[in-house]
Amino acid sequence: MTTTTGEPEEGRLARDPLEEVARRLLVEIGEDPDRDGLKETPGRFARWWREFSQYDAGAADTRFPLHTQGQIVVVSDINVWSLCEHHLLPFSCALTIAYKPDGDVLGLSKFARIAHRHAHRLQVQERLIQDIAQELTAVTGSPDVAVIGQGEHLCMSMRGVRTPALVTSSVFKGIFEEYGPARQELIATAFPRR
Repeated sequence: MTTTTGEPEEGRLARDPLEEVARRLLVEIGEDPDRDGLKETPGRFARWWREFSQYDAGAADTRFPLHTQGQIVVVSDINVWSLCEHHLLPFSCALTIAYKPDGDVLGLSKFARIAHRHAHRLQVQERLIQDIAQELTAVTGSPDVAVIGQGEHLCMSMRGVRTPALVTSSVFKGIFEEYGPARQELIATAFPRR
């Protein structure tokens, strides 16, 4: 059946181009995208990619007045997912973030918001950690910032060598650059003895 414009009825509601990508992928790996079980997969695929890439982490600059003397704030076990830009496969990353407040403290949820903002794009773990550290420095106004990430990358676990492993990357700025008490406290939090 055609519409008054001569366009086929099923073409009136144009599919998301990502659905077409998913359909083509299914065909290329020998599947039938119209079979039961796969009929809705292209739509789910498209929605997921849109949701992941258009994720809005919200405001990340809420600070509260709190005057401390030499205190270090460490937030650990923030878990994010990102996508390896080399293979388009996911990697998970557990983050430990620290800073020395400079007058105000950052709201607790803002650490996760900052982390998710940078994870929701094609990434490499090293840049993810660097991006988080840069935003935290800008938002807090503190030069004393550290971020440690431990990630498992499915591009290594599922393909190639097919061996799970944890990759650790870090950024240390200000007081965390030296192997002193601040860095020792951070390392003890990030890597507790098991």
